[in-house]
This record gives sequence, structure tokens and C-alpha cells, in this order.
Amino acid sequence: MSTPLLALAALLWGAAAGVLLPRAAHRFSVPSGEPWRERCPQGHALRGWLGPACRDCAGDGPRAAPLVIATALVCALLAAATGARPELGVWLVLAPVGVLLTAVDFRVRRLPDPLTLPLAAAALVLLGVTARVPEHAGEWNTALLGALALGGGYFVLFLINPAGMGFGDVKLALGAGAVLGWYGWPAVMLGTFAGFALGALYGGTLVLLRRADRKTAIPFGPFLITGAFLGLLVGAYTA
Repeated sequence: MSTPLLALAALLWGAAAGVLLPRAAHRFSVPSGEPWRERCPQGHALRGWLGPACRDCAGDGPRAAPLVIATALVCALLAAATGARPELGVWLVLAPVGVLLTAVDFRVRRLPDPLTLPLAAAALVLLGVTARVPEHAGEWNTALLGALALGGGYFVLFLINPAGMGFGDVKLALGAGAVLGWYGWPAVMLGTFAGFALGALYGGTLVLLRRADRKTAIPFGPFLITGAFLGLLVGAYTA
């Protein structure tokens, strides 16, 4: 399949996956320590985790359009950079989870364990399978080492400044390190630097707009994910 057709197929896949995210985004978007939501903003009971925020009303939950657009674009860009190599299937499976985590963390500054830990495990397992498929362009050993290195680095930052780095970020870093490590240490370094640079830019912008001060905590998960996405794009394109 040509790259444009592959990107189009990935775009459609991402759009379909994005349609399924609003309910999970609503149910997971609760402050730390609180149980996951069982009802929509209008009080209707919610069953399952996939689909619209509520089947019975428009409600005040996450809108589908931003999630659909974001997931579709992410998947299309990954397909364009990766081409027909087998690891593309892994990226397309993991991408919707990354978009969901970004949405939840921006809303309530929380990275749920039912998403971060399975993301890391799925990345390593799926990449382990992919490593046995011909024509792949990465290494599983560096994926594992990348997960341990980035997770360990974030754990040290958490110990140094737990107020500025949540433990959810540490767990998320395991998955980010795995996907970046697949394409080697330059991708790990690039993705890590990009995440911190984007987070600093966002925080600095809030300070300049007087919407925050230097001590205001910001959700770092979205920037960790975006940095990993950029590092993955470069790694896939140059592999």
C-alpha cells in the first residue's frame, strides 16, 4: 500500500477510535482519590467505557469532535512517518490511549493507572511480537532499556520534587520510553527534551498571560506524550 493510502486508512482508523473516547474521558476525569464517574453530568447512569459521554443527553462531558480530530491526525502522521513497516500497527493501537490520557490530564491533572500501566505493558509486549516480524525497523532491547531509563529518570525527579512531578508521570514515562527506545537512544533523547521544552513553554506562556505564577502546578502528562509523539515521528521517519 502506498504511503498516502496508508495515511488515509490510518486517518479513518483514528477517527473511528476517537469516537469511542468521550465516555472514558468523562469517567476518568475525576480528582485523585475519587472513584471513577458512574453518571453523566445530567445524572444518567453510564455503562461501559467506550462511546459518547452519554447516550441519553448531550450533557457537559467531553465533546467528541476534538478527540476525533486529534486521534485521526496523530494516527495519520504516524502512518506517514512509519510507512508500511509492521510497528505501525503498534503505534495505531497505542495512539488513542495517548490522546485519552492527554484529555484526562488536562482536565483534572490525573493520569489513571488503568491507562498508564497497561500502556507500558502493551507497548513492550506488542513491540516484542513486532521484533519477530520481517522488515521492522527497531530493536526491542532498546525499547526495554528506554522504558527503564525514562521511567527511572522520572522517578528520580519525583523523589527530588514530588510537588512538581506526579507519580502518574513516572508510570507514563515507562510507556513513552518503550516506544521511543524502539528507534534508539537519539529518539529517546529527542522525545524527552521535546516534552520538557513544551512543558516549559506552556508554563511560561501562562505566567506571561498572568494566568499562573512560577509555583503553579501544570499537568505534565500531555507534554510528555507530545514530546514522545514528536520523537517517535522523527525516529520512524529516519529509521
